[in-house]
Amino acid sequence: MKQYIAYCGLDCESCEARRATVNDDNSLRQKVAKEWSELNGVEITQEMIYCVGCRIDGVKTPYCESLCPIRQCAMGRGMETCGSCGEMESCGKLGVIAENNAEALQNLRAERGERYAIS
Repeated sequence: MKQYIAYCGLDCESCEARRATVNDDNSLRQKVAKEWSELNGVEITQEMIYCVGCRIDGVKTPYCESLCPIRQCAMGRGMETCGSCGEMESCGKLGVIAENNAEALQNLRAERGERYAIS
C-alpha cells in the first residue's frame, strides 16, 4: 500500500492541504481554508491547513489529527488502512467517503487484493 493512501483510501498526494504544506504555499492554504469552510459550514483558518498525510508521521489538519472517525477507528484497531478490516464493505463511517469518492474504495480493495494474492 502506498504510504500516501489514507486509512479511508483517499490519496493524500492529491490533497491540496498536503500540497500547500509540502510546498509552503500560503495562497493555496488560504484557498483550501475558504473552500473547506464553505463545504463544512465551520470556520477553517489558513493556519489549520498543515498536513503531510494521514498515515505519515508529522503535522495534520485538526480534523485529520483527532476528529476523523475513520482514522481513529483504524488506528484503534491497529489497521494499516480500512482495507485490512473485515467490515470494510459494510462500514457506515467509510461509506460516507466511498459515496463521494469511488477511487478511495478502489484503493482499499486493491490493498486487500494485494494482501491476499497468492504468489
